[in-house]
Amino acid sequence: MNSAVLWTLVNVLPLLGVSGVDTDQESVFVKEGDSVTLHTNIEANQQGKMRWYFNDIQIAKITVDQREICSEDECKERFRDRLKLDNQTGSLTIMNTRTTDSGDFRRKVINTGSVSDKIFNVSVHGVSAAERDQMKRKSVKEGESITLDPGVVKNPNVVKMWYFNDIPIAEITGDQSKVCTDDECKERFRDRLKLDHQTGSLTIMNTRTTDSGDYKLEITSSSFSISRILIVLTVNDSGLSPAAVAGIVTVVVLLIAAAAAVFLYLKARRKIEYYIQHWIHTEQS
Repeated sequence: MNSAVLWTLVNVLPLLGVSGVDTDQESVFVKEGDSVTLHTNIEANQQGKMRWYFNDIQIAKITVDQREICSEDECKERFRDRLKLDNQTGSLTIMNTRTTDSGDFRRKVINTGSVSDKIFNVSVHGVSAAERDQMKRKSVKEGESITLDPGVVKNPNVVKMWYFNDIPIAEITGDQSKVCTDDECKERFRDRLKLDHQTGSLTIMNTRTTDSGDYKLEITSSSFSISRILIVLTVNDSGLSPAAVAGIVTVVVLLIAAAAAVFLYLKARRKIEYYIQHWIHTEQS
């Protein structure tokens, strides 16, 4: 296929609505700082020639023997090493999203004379630097509880999965909720996790120092997946274990009891000495 025919298939036929051009469109909502992967749902042997565009700027291409990202200066300046291309599927990942990434990401696949065209309308909701830092770093004292808020999730029909240091710990799929389905999670958290099905928020009760780490939320559909690092949690040692606190309380109570006993003994002794002295004085008189 020569370059003129290829250009016609990629650019002219979709605009004219010619038969053989399949166009699909989907909206994706993310928060600034999220990473989002736009899936192709195409196997490697079905890719043919693939192009990715952002608002008509070519940002990636795949041919039989070539993978290329941001060959144009405008793409390099806008995305600055924040794009990743899956060599097997051709899926495109935009890392650490910015509000300037809002727009149409168009995937074109040319295979055996047909054109498959998909548009992802990506909207990036802005977050202030202070809010982003506050969301990502939190500290609690050991024994306290903390609730992780996923924020607003506008994308419908998605699976929400919570991870702790890449270990899956909770999942919401449709009207089903699951917490700690594997042994590693059960052993670590032991019934200390609570999942709100309506909001997607996750509560960690009676925190321990071993709960310190990265908590991430992944929002997944058949067409895209969003990775959101919600929090880097630090659980500070309270300094004393419950057993140590109980021991200290016991010692204090015993010391108070001993002091009271000594006080009563001395008081009784003084009283006895007084009566003895009074009796001696009376006898001498």
